[in-house]
Amino acid sequence: MKSENQELSLQRSEELLAILETRFTKNMNRHQDLKWDKVQAKLEVDAEKLRSLNEMEITGGEPDVIGFDNGTGEYLFCDCSVESPKGRRSICYDREALESRKEHKPENSAIDLAASMGIELLTEEQYRQLQKLGSFDTKTSSWVKTPSNIRKLGGALFCDRRYDTVFVYHNGAGSYYASRGFRGLLRV
Repeated sequence: MKSENQELSLQRSEELLAILETRFTKNMNRHQDLKWDKVQAKLEVDAEKLRSLNEMEITGGEPDVIGFDNGTGEYLFCDCSVESPKGRRSICYDREALESRKEHKPENSAIDLAASMGIELLTEEQYRQLQKLGSFDTKTSSWVKTPSNIRKLGGALFCDRRYDTVFVYHNGAGSYYASRGFRGLLRV
């Protein structure tokens, strides 16, 4: 993972913008009434957001715009890969869970990895909204932000889509599986 303040090269920035524009154009159902030139203008002046989108891209997230927050004037990018991003699987929920494991520790946690990337985990509500834009996680699952009362008791939440229905489940926060990762949200 790159250091948080390392900027992308001009060449990589241009490549990434081209990838994002192509994905934006191919998936207009995710962001009807939004224009790419306005999204690009915001990205071109924010190297940190571009770095975060690059991290989302290289870990397999296939980020795309899924909405616009009228209150803040921000575009919402989310991982839109069909399955949970490959480069972010086999991780437990958070640092506390990681440190509590006595053996067979995963390499990282969802919360720590998201923070290092400059993104945040989806909430259950955001996850359900994403699922209205397509069928995601039909073979994998994704950690979601867990309410503090559940986390204090050692649990964490994850979601997936099976039988054309979105399910939310619980697991010990220290658990990790090859098929479970997380989806991130970035505000631009």
